[in-house]
Amino acid sequence: MTLRLTSAPVSGVKKRKSTPKPRNSPFAAHARRKPSPAAAGAAKAAAEDLVDDDPLPDIGGSHFISETAQVQNVVQAIQSIRTRMFDELPQRAGMNSTRIAEVLNLRRSLPPLASVAHIHTLLNAPTQVEREIVELVQTGRVRRLIVPGRGNDAAGLGDCLVLAEDWEGLVRGSTGLDTELKEKFLDILSRIGTSSALSQSIFTPDEYRALIRAGFLVSSSSYTQGSLNVASLPNLPRAAISSASRSGPVHPSDIDRAVQTDAQARAATLFLSLPNTGTYLRLLGTGRAHLLALLRRSTCNEAPMHLLKDRWNGAVETEKSFHLAKRARGEFAGILPGRTKKWKELYGMQFRWVLEEALGAGQVEMFETGSVGPGVRCL
Repeated sequence: MTLRLTSAPVSGVKKRKSTPKPRNSPFAAHARRKPSPAAAGAAKAAAEDLVDDDPLPDIGGSHFISETAQVQNVVQAIQSIRTRMFDELPQRAGMNSTRIAEVLNLRRSLPPLASVAHIHTLLNAPTQVEREIVELVQTGRVRRLIVPGRGNDAAGLGDCLVLAEDWEGLVRGSTGLDTELKEKFLDILSRIGTSSALSQSIFTPDEYRALIRAGFLVSSSSYTQGSLNVASLPNLPRAAISSASRSGPVHPSDIDRAVQTDAQARAATLFLSLPNTGTYLRLLGTGRAHLLALLRRSTCNEAPMHLLKDRWNGAVETEKSFHLAKRARGEFAGILPGRTKKWKELYGMQFRWVLEEALGAGQVEMFETGSVGPGVRCL
């Protein structure tokens, strides 16, 4: 005898499964057909219209940088430029410990320089800024460092300023100089005024070799190599040319002898410098070139500032909520910062910092669009 759980099979009652009736589609009466070539062409034209190849609207120059810069004088501008050069290291950098150590060590080794062009960009008052720079240099609060061969105009890289206390701190913190030489060098710096050249006879051979190895002096012979001529060196003593005082015609041999005498006098001249100045200038030049390359990707060599910033930072993941949600789901949220050029070659250089440099050098200009914020145009 079998036991049944329900009485339905015994009583013969069967439940009917109700099947919903299919609804008639409102498009069922229309005939199906493939899109015509004309319709496909219209769709393609509409898609091409979405690509913005037209120049951005220009309603006038933009003072976005100078209006948002929180500086009031040259000293504050120098300090701001020094502290804002690099972005902070992200938590998920995508770099191993060796690479992170290289990035941090290079940042720490760079000299506390600020280009004059960058300062003009932040303050946007050329006459007042130049007057203040001259006063600070004459009072000894700021020293002006000019690197021959790097350009002394606005677009050049060789006209920089450094605070006197920062210079003194570098000298006192140098491990390659003894205490006596440090005090002697600082005393000479306080007495030479605005000059950037020193006579080699001031130091003993061991002293000036130690200063050159430490990076605080550079020989003029290193500037005379390559395309840089001797006459372009600043603040050099005038050599006594014996042939110039002679009466009568000047022979080619006299000119050669005069050039040799002048070169010998210049070879005995040393110029002030700071450790790793060349590394700083190369990094600055590379950052400017990369910014211009990103800007030239646009058809009209111009782009909104926010779009240019995204190109500079790269398609990296951030700590925003939607990126965190993607990472939690195991989805792709962007590449790690260590794989971008900003961190591989520029050591995390900040976008606004390099934009200010290029703007002060006259390589780009900013303008108001009236719709998408400030725009940047390559000159």
